[in-house]
Amino acid sequence: MTNTPHNNEPRPPNEGSEGIPAPEGAANLIDTDYVIGQDNIATSKFGVPVDLHSVVFSVSSLVVLVFVILTLALQTEVEPLFNNVFNYLTGNLSWVFLFGGNIFVLVALGIVLSPLGKVRIGGAEATPDFSYTGWFAMLFAAGMGIGLMFYGVAEPMSHFDAAMGGISVGEDGIRTDWAPLGGAEGNQQGAQALGMAATIFHWGLHPWGAYAIVGLSLAIFAFNKGLPLTMRSIFYPVLGERIWGWPGHVIDVLAVFATLFGLATSLGLGATQAASGLNELFGIPNTDATMVLLILGITLIALLSVVAGVDKGVQRLSQVNMALAFLLLFFVIAVGPTLAIATGFFSNLGSYVTHLPALANPFGREDANFVQGWTAFYWAWWISWSPFVGMFIARVSRGRSVREFLIAVLLVPTLVSVLWMTAFGGTAIDQLISDGFMGTKEAALDLKLFAMLGELPLSSITSFVGIILVMVFFITSSDSGSLVIDSITAGGKVDAPKPQRVFWALIEGGIAIALLIGGGLTALQAASVSTGLPFTLVLLVGCYSLIKGLMSEPRSV
Repeated sequence: MTNTPHNNEPRPPNEGSEGIPAPEGAANLIDTDYVIGQDNIATSKFGVPVDLHSVVFSVSSLVVLVFVILTLALQTEVEPLFNNVFNYLTGNLSWVFLFGGNIFVLVALGIVLSPLGKVRIGGAEATPDFSYTGWFAMLFAAGMGIGLMFYGVAEPMSHFDAAMGGISVGEDGIRTDWAPLGGAEGNQQGAQALGMAATIFHWGLHPWGAYAIVGLSLAIFAFNKGLPLTMRSIFYPVLGERIWGWPGHVIDVLAVFATLFGLATSLGLGATQAASGLNELFGIPNTDATMVLLILGITLIALLSVVAGVDKGVQRLSQVNMALAFLLLFFVIAVGPTLAIATGFFSNLGSYVTHLPALANPFGREDANFVQGWTAFYWAWWISWSPFVGMFIARVSRGRSVREFLIAVLLVPTLVSVLWMTAFGGTAIDQLISDGFMGTKEAALDLKLFAMLGELPLSSITSFVGIILVMVFFITSSDSGSLVIDSITAGGKVDAPKPQRVFWALIEGGIAIALLIGGGLTALQAASVSTGLPFTLVLLVGCYSLIKGLMSEPRSV
């Protein structure tokens, strides 16, 4: 088949493409005989309707189920395996993640500044499906909510402490410290600036650059070019009609794996922190059994939201989440070191810009522990999340211009993350420097938030709000992830039968339980890194496809 554009008259959506609206106004549709869902198995047995892509669903679900069963059955054997996988990939290939992350940001910023930014998602006359408030809430909640709760205090404090300690070298001449760059030994102000810059680096432009590339690519090829809302569609400029065959199947299966394990990492972190908080507040035993019960309970709640759908479920939960998160944020700003937080927001942004070139450098780094243990893990995590977050924000961004989309996706969450880290991390560091409070510094990663809140008024209430936030972020992540994976495994349909979403929500919980029991935090990290690596290479090719796709689109005035 050839790619024959229709520049003037939009045709109806691809026959069988339930839920994907035709472009409004001028759009460059791809002419293909492929019918969305033609490779699907559509049936209804025992009163349960299903509509599944025969290859993608079968391979994905079978491999994942075998993985969960083996991980739970061979806990002793798999833990060292996860350790070895994580250490090998981050120790030898961290530069791949850093290089890929830089490319994603540069491509996104280049499109913003170019005439390609005038293209409108969904056609030249498309209008947005959601208000700015609902749109921003869903962007933020889907992107990194649980992570901000887990690392909002832990990471700034960890980097500050490591930078203060300076550089230490082992007998083999290799650095043994965890300080970013060259550290700032004995310099409180310098260590704080470097620690916050390193933190913002991990939560700023780079993760959202990956999300933006995937989200924009999916939106353009689905809503402007009439292809299925699935990862294979992005690669039509490279593979042509072969995306409907095995090359496309492989891309979609990789996307399912990346999404599932990226989600499992977040859900595992959320369960770990919630269990620690419940132990701290109510004395509930912080055991594997508690975390398993938490995952099961919250997954069941998520199922209700899954069944309700995007408008009633995800959007409303995201708005509740956003309201609670900002309530907690403003409380910390109000009762914490308010002036230091206000001035720190701008000084931390300045430190981020100053240290960004060195932190983003993928080659010749001497701070191996920091790059491999922090940055490489984060980049793999963000990239493994990118099919999930990208497809979700694509689904809710129809009607936005490309420039509007990229500015919102890159800058708004980055600025919110800077404010969040400045407030939570800055308060913890101020408690250490000004009051000599050592509790947050000495607490475990999953307890640092509660240690910091414990020094502020109404600590029992705010800590409980923190636990609720983690749980609601858990629900929205599971909910959004189920919608995305269901779309991929249904051949690009966006309104496949709801029992399929229920199945994937249960699978996400099962993977999180298996990884936590099978190897704890290291297992979660290893899963993200191992799925993030191949997907980094996939997305680098996707950047080329995106630019090719945008160049053929009509641009709004």
